[in-house]
Amino acid sequence: MKKSKIIILIILAISLAFMSACNLNSVEQGLQEQEQVSIPASQNEASGGCDKICDEFEKKHIESPCYNSDCLGISEPNNEVVINQPPLDAQGSININKINSEYKIATNKPVGWFVNNQNADMLLSGVDFNNAGSPLFFNHQGGIATDGQHFIVADRNNNRVLIWNELPTKNVPPDVVLGQKDFITNNPGNTLDKFNWPVGVATDGQHLIVADTYNDRILIWDSFPTENGQAADFEIKGSNNPGSRGTVGWPWSVWTNGEKLIVTSTASSQVLIWNSFPTNSNQMSDIVIKLEDFGTPRTIGSDGTNLIIGDHNAFKQQPGNFFWKSFPTKDDQKYDFFMKTVAGANVAKNEIFWGPSFTSDGKLILISDKLYVWDEFPKNENDAPDLEVGLSYGSGKGYDFSGSQSGDGSGIAIAGEKIYISLCNGNKVVGFNNFPESFDQIPDFVIGSPDINTNTLETKFIISNPVPSTNGNSLFVSSDFDRKLYVWKALPDESGAKPDFVYELFDAPWDNTLYGNILALAGKQTVFVWKKLPLNGEQPDVVFKNKIGNVKFSELIGVAMDENYFYLADKGNNKIYVWKGIPESDSDPVFILECEQPGRLSSDGKHLVMAATEKGHGGSVVIYNVNGLPNVKPTILNGMFNLPQGALVYDNHLFVGDTGFNIVHIWKNIEDAISGKEADIFLGEKGYYPQIKNGKLFWPAVPAFDGSYLWIGEFKFSERLLRFSVRD
Repeated sequence: MKKSKIIILIILAISLAFMSACNLNSVEQGLQEQEQVSIPASQNEASGGCDKICDEFEKKHIESPCYNSDCLGISEPNNEVVINQPPLDAQGSININKINSEYKIATNKPVGWFVNNQNADMLLSGVDFNNAGSPLFFNHQGGIATDGQHFIVADRNNNRVLIWNELPTKNVPPDVVLGQKDFITNNPGNTLDKFNWPVGVATDGQHLIVADTYNDRILIWDSFPTENGQAADFEIKGSNNPGSRGTVGWPWSVWTNGEKLIVTSTASSQVLIWNSFPTNSNQMSDIVIKLEDFGTPRTIGSDGTNLIIGDHNAFKQQPGNFFWKSFPTKDDQKYDFFMKTVAGANVAKNEIFWGPSFTSDGKLILISDKLYVWDEFPKNENDAPDLEVGLSYGSGKGYDFSGSQSGDGSGIAIAGEKIYISLCNGNKVVGFNNFPESFDQIPDFVIGSPDINTNTLETKFIISNPVPSTNGNSLFVSSDFDRKLYVWKALPDESGAKPDFVYELFDAPWDNTLYGNILALAGKQTVFVWKKLPLNGEQPDVVFKNKIGNVKFSELIGVAMDENYFYLADKGNNKIYVWKGIPESDSDPVFILECEQPGRLSSDGKHLVMAATEKGHGGSVVIYNVNGLPNVKPTILNGMFNLPQGALVYDNHLFVGDTGFNIVHIWKNIEDAISGKEADIFLGEKGYYPQIKNGKLFWPAVPAFDGSYLWIGEFKFSERLLRFSVRD
């Protein structure tokens, strides 16, 4: 799901409606050729030299051996022991890493129930509440800036901006922190000395500008800040009417040369330009560019004469980049050309350009799948760069600047001959002491990591899109973005606990389910099944790839089990396939539920529940009576959610992760939900902006419950895994 959909979608009506959808059809029995992945063969067979995760970028990169493939061969992580190395077949391999972990184990489990707005009591996939860990442990840092003397980093997920008073050329700590009083805390806020998810920074040496994204504002310091926690002099929010011309909504990037100021107002699909630097909160922009072709404009590149705007959803769904060959002088000035990707690059799909920046002699440098350099401003969309710097899959030489390291919020800052590159997904800033001159030139230094190749998100076990399952004794967490399964043999009882095992998978599991002693993961075109819980690094017993029986997978998005059935939801086929028990490779489903836009699944044997994230106004939760399958019509809860990502039924209780409203709905009795009552309990604060402060939630998505502990995995821009305990 695109991030912008959750930001832009505004749900005003809070009502409950019941609809009869999802027709149920029996399935004609028929046997077709079956593909089932075993886990055999040698590590290097069929890999073609692929030494990274075949992420979405690599699979569309023509030079990559991962192109149109699912191969995987991940190098051994630091300070982890790789065990049970499986052989590799044509489909891929699974690496299992045993972690040297020690943690406090939950023993005396609480009894009772939840209360409204209660705090979580611990978190995984993070250090702790209000704890960033250290000055140099970033968490998905975003934009960077320099005036040739200072160096500035927007440490996005830690709600802080870090400042070095001298240009760093090694991993040295910053001198000043803004948004916090010290280098440890990371709680958000909305006063002039606080941030909530700052993405962009800019400076001319005198002023400092910060895009305080989730506070919908721009913060400005009139003189360069010198003290920790120093408050901004004023804020700019623009129009008071959300979405109207001139409003600042979810601002992503800022740019200044000391005279002009440019802001991308991402949520309102606008670019705002001040022709003279603003001096107070009431100074509205002089120029508003709001074009029909804009979607969610994010990045800014300018030398004061030319302008580039990178847009994540141009023309409604296409990432790409708008170019003006002269600086706009009037409202809604049309761009000169649109560059969907770097001309001449071997990239099969559109790409947004991150961090477009200019040198003093007019060179343009930016990040796509590599660093690209034009000696002068491109003349048109077919103007190829003069230099590309980065990993060449043909030679295996060069540094990886691709989406597994760069991605949303990455940036570039130039100070003389020095080039700094913020790699958001790589969780570090790398730098060149001199302007690179060859494709295989390696960065000279790194900030925020012990070396240029280490990703501290991995070494600190930060999980992207955590999806939990638990049986009350162990904890299993899968991640589609990481392509991993994390295993805690026992239930951790302290924040920041490391897992016991990490599985590196060859496909991206979107959902998982645990029933009895069986664990299953499903995503893309793959199902992984363990018939005994993998508590000691065991390989899955069976992996289905592409099909089961006569069912060909398109986009698996949900999986569930109960005492009778095994369920798979396929978003691409708009169906839920149902088998009696764990299927054999040639088993056809006993029936199929046809349902528009299915999502993650859960079953307790009485009810089958589906989070239909994009179905209906704001998304829906669909509830089936299992005993009536396949002919029963489901109840559809709609109108109370804003993109629900996960719904769980457990012992007749219902839990829904409401990602857009930043709350969790809890019904003690699912029959109350079916009868139209609103939830008994809400965790988080409905209608408030997402926050990582305890007591609030940041895009809560997927719940798991064992009768004592409720685990909530937060989606995409947070990555926390929170635990809530029932109370007496």
